[in-house]
Amino acid sequence: MQNSNSHKENCSSHVPRAMVVSIHDVSPMTRGRTQDILDDLRSVGVTRTSLLVIPDHHHRGNIASDARFGAWLRERCTEGHEAVVHGFYHLREGSRADGPWKRVVTRLYTAGEGEFYDLDATSASERLDAGKAAFAACGVVATGFVAPAWLLGDEAEGAVRKAGFSYTTRIGEVIDFQSGVVHPARSLVWSVRARWRRVCSLAWNRALFGRLSGSPLLRVGIHPPDWDHPAIRRQILEIARSALAGRAPMTYDGWLAHTRAPL
Repeated sequence: MQNSNSHKENCSSHVPRAMVVSIHDVSPMTRGRTQDILDDLRSVGVTRTSLLVIPDHHHRGNIASDARFGAWLRERCTEGHEAVVHGFYHLREGSRADGPWKRVVTRLYTAGEGEFYDLDATSASERLDAGKAAFAACGVVATGFVAPAWLLGDEAEGAVRKAGFSYTTRIGEVIDFQSGVVHPARSLVWSVRARWRRVCSLAWNRALFGRLSGSPLLRVGIHPPDWDHPAIRRQILEIARSALAGRAPMTYDGWLAHTRAPL
């Protein structure tokens, strides 16, 4: 898929070195584990994160009808965290018409979670509007949208822009719709569905963290199942603690505000 915005720039020198920790798949189903992650992150100095919230996680309950979750999310935002719309159902229904490559991307890579990978503009707009309404019912406004598994097709990206979101991210970049700048920034992320994936993730992220030591923005992506695996949890916290020696913890929205500020 071609990115509709090919203009890429590095961050300006006046922007502080930052780390954005994003917690994916936040919902009533994962609220307890998400709070565990937040508590552990706070213990190493991470006081701000971007919470990627699914409005109706796998069709199992819209956040608009869950008062406890809404109150919890408002409290986290008051503390300085950011709520981000993360798909709507976080689920893509497979089709017999899917070709080999599409099956690899949407089934093997992301286990059927690539909801916005190939949505048409109309369907994407409907889910985006429903997501914004669910957030509003919780008393929270989101400036950003991140597609499940970072899989965002061209038509769906157009719908995200049209819906008024100011940014999105992919695994290798942060796309600022407001300024028109695409910031290259590879995200660390772990895969834990099988032992070999966990072993490879530990080695890959150790090396990637070293390679990104000079980057203006360090992105760390966490999923709730990561906390089921002590070695993964330990590495994430060690990376966060080490990174904070030279970086400020920020949300995506906060970091982008710095990049847009005049010199």
